[in-house]
Amino acid sequence: MLHRPDDAAAPAPAETGPAVDARTRSLLEAPIVPLLIRLAWPNVLIMLAQASSGLIETYFVAKLGTTALAAMALVFPAVMLMTTLSAGALGGSISSAVARALGSGRREAADALVLHALVVSLVFGIGFAALFLIFGRQIYGAMGGSGPELEAALIYSNIVFLGTPLTWTMNGLASVVRGTGNMLLPALVTCVGVALLIPLSPVLIFGFGPIPGFGIAGGGLALVAYSLGGTLVLAGYILSGRNPARWRWVRLDWRVVGAITRVGTLSSLQSIQTNIIVASATALVALHAGVDGVAGFGTGVRLEYLLIPLIFGIGAPMVALVGTNFGAGRGDRARSIAIAGAGLAFLVTECVGLAAAVFPEAWLSLFSAEPGMIAAGSAYLRIVGPFYGFFGIGLALYFAGQGAGRLFWPVVAGFLRVVVGLGGGWLALRLTGSMEALFAALSAGLIVYASVVMTAVRTGAWLR
Repeated sequence: MLHRPDDAAAPAPAETGPAVDARTRSLLEAPIVPLLIRLAWPNVLIMLAQASSGLIETYFVAKLGTTALAAMALVFPAVMLMTTLSAGALGGSISSAVARALGSGRREAADALVLHALVVSLVFGIGFAALFLIFGRQIYGAMGGSGPELEAALIYSNIVFLGTPLTWTMNGLASVVRGTGNMLLPALVTCVGVALLIPLSPVLIFGFGPIPGFGIAGGGLALVAYSLGGTLVLAGYILSGRNPARWRWVRLDWRVVGAITRVGTLSSLQSIQTNIIVASATALVALHAGVDGVAGFGTGVRLEYLLIPLIFGIGAPMVALVGTNFGAGRGDRARSIAIAGAGLAFLVTECVGLAAAVFPEAWLSLFSAEPGMIAAGSAYLRIVGPFYGFFGIGLALYFAGQGAGRLFWPVVAGFLRVVVGLGGGWLALRLTGSMEALFAALSAGLIVYASVVMTAVRTGAWLR
């Protein structure tokens, strides 16, 4: 009988028999901080490389002018939503289910999860593609896009979202591998792919020799090629039988699909909340500061988006570690892992935020020298950057909640961030007309976000 991946909801301590392989035993027994760092560094590398793919595109597309840069700012929240949902939300659900199955010694359940993860990823990918292909104009128009920047955004968006099922498949397979504690292979796949994007993006954007230039569409074509290559490599590794969770043809169990989807759906609320804040703030900036303001804010907030994959680099090992220990009935160790991971995420993201606040032009000038764009982006980074560490804490503990299958408090904290950051920002902007007031409210939202979820973890409420 196939066990559901949430069978570990109230686990008993696992037997230390032959079903527990050496890698799983390490997740259960090794010292926490060295183990977390050892697992995190290749994953941080992979996430930085994956985020760099978007930055590479932005760098080259910016050469096409401010209109193209503003178009990228409109589409980027949707692309990051796709990435965070597929790799973080649904991907975290997949990794958590695999980790809990292996932690409790249920190898057959772990094997069956491979096919189920692939099916669920494809279904979500197709649905996501249909949404933006059909309603892209309305979505980007609601975000403040109009005229040439809206048309350019649609060209880029349509190419990217035609390839969305490949992106979801690649991230679903990578999540299966990460759920076993193997962070290195997905890191290598992503880093090699990004290395290939560096020459491929400008060739497809500007053309080279007999290859015609596709303009802003060329960046989208390069991303699709990257997803295709990553999917083929990860699928080949799993099919080879070297992954602890092996490919196996099984009859689809809708209880398993439902369990993955349920945790993934709850997890997606976190990603949706973050993107609602950025997309809505972009719309507010568009109303008050025009194209230059959107380009500046969009480029500045892109650094905050860069923190998401950076934290994910720490959070994905936390999903595997917390899930494995929770599956083995070791709740106290799972809690210690969560707090240690949050501290590590705070340290990394706060350093990035402080550097951005002190030297905002160093980041913004990589993409444009327009004075209006630089001014808007600098104001955002100087006000919000010093609070990036709180974003690190909240998001890292969300990954810990994924590992345990307990997402109530991360979702509540994310909702409060929306209310304080976006609602407060709208009110502050309406009362003062100052973009700085909007950015201050966004900072306050980050503080509330981290404080609520950290309190839940330290008191043990997250597991109740």
